[in-house]
Amino acid sequence: MIRRLRLTLLGVGAMNSPRFAPAGLLLRYAGHRVVFDGGPGAEPPPGRPAAWLVTDEQSELRSRLRRSAAERGVALRAGDLDLGEVRVRCRPVAHTSHATYGYRVEAGDLLVVWAPEFWQFPAWAAGADLMFAEAAAWNRPIRFRGGVGGHADVHAVAEDAVRQGVRRLVFAHVGRPTIRAMDAGLRPPAGEWGIQGRTYSLPVPQGGPG
Repeated sequence: MIRRLRLTLLGVGAMNSPRFAPAGLLLRYAGHRVVFDGGPGAEPPPGRPAAWLVTDEQSELRSRLRRSAAERGVALRAGDLDLGEVRVRCRPVAHTSHATYGYRVEAGDLLVVWAPEFWQFPAWAAGADLMFAEAAAWNRPIRFRGGVGGHADVHAVAEDAVRQGVRRLVFAHVGRPTIRAMDAGLRPPAGEWGIQGRTYSLPVPQGGPG
């Protein structure tokens, strides 16, 4: 029997998006469930997940996320996790003045990346079979005050993803500039828009991690 890794987008919005719930992901595999980020309108189904992992432990949503996680019997954290053949690895990203992260979901030769916010494309995402990525800005980056990071733009992310051999790119942190581009009927140079509630299903190679 072939086991499948199922990844459902709980939300695809940037902070304070006027249209989308905050970017979040639900991983399901062999009876395990893992939540990544999320927020109001992007909560996982009831029940206790194996973990609730975040990319920014100092985000403005942390209080709400902690309450949601506590209601489900888990503590919010950034870190690694093992689920048998599937390994979740926390990796740093360049984004702002404090530590922020993305995640590699590894199973043999299969690689899925959750990296909804970054200023520089993470080198550790190279070769991903599926990558959920930053889309706060459209065709020019958003720079934080004081030059301490920001958000890469969709055009740059698409170009870097192609250059780094990402097989399927899904934009999952959509900000206002990108919403305006979407409303104008524009498409990213590569990749696709993430859709809240959509599930991406991938077969997991059996035999354990390589």
